[in-house]
Amino acid sequence: MARPKEFDREEAVKRAMVVFWEKGYEATSTDDLLRAMGIGRQSMYDTFGDKHRLFLEALQRYQAENAAGLMERLRSEPSPLAALEQVFLVIANESPAERARGCLGVNAITELARVDPEVASVSRAAAMTCEAAFERVVREAKRKGEVRASVDERQAGRFLLTALQGLRVTAKAGASPEALREVASFTVSGLRAR
Repeated sequence: MARPKEFDREEAVKRAMVVFWEKGYEATSTDDLLRAMGIGRQSMYDTFGDKHRLFLEALQRYQAENAAGLMERLRSEPSPLAALEQVFLVIANESPAERARGCLGVNAITELARVDPEVASVSRAAAMTCEAAFERVVREAKRKGEVRASVDERQAGRFLLTALQGLRVTAKAGASPEALREVASFTVSGLRAR
């Protein structure tokens, strides 16, 4: 009879996610993961298969949590444009350590997406979710007269995703909170009805 697992899988994935987020995929060793998760090597292989499978599961979990947080922030204000600006300002308002850590999704794209089709697939799915959310917000902002009627929602959604990813990279590279706030403001003001 097989022995039941003696650890919480969700908690183990969460702990692994933090290690990958802090160190990156390549720099994270199996020993780093085992220490963080508090499990043995065989348990890791039996449960997750290998480091790559564990990374994909951690990345998918991160992307799901990130998408849920984005949706919540986009619904947090009566003004769609104000909510959109808050999404960007969150980055500027992070601690220096949080900005330096960056976004696990963007980190995965820059480290692995060109050489790892599975990471690229997870990244594309997350991008589509984010773009669609931005499109909906722009559509709602147009309906409320906050955004020019001539703005194409699909193009705006894609632009906003790219701006958000770029802001994440800029923050990780050490840009000041003031510079990040200026970019956030400029990004949203470009959509505003005149």
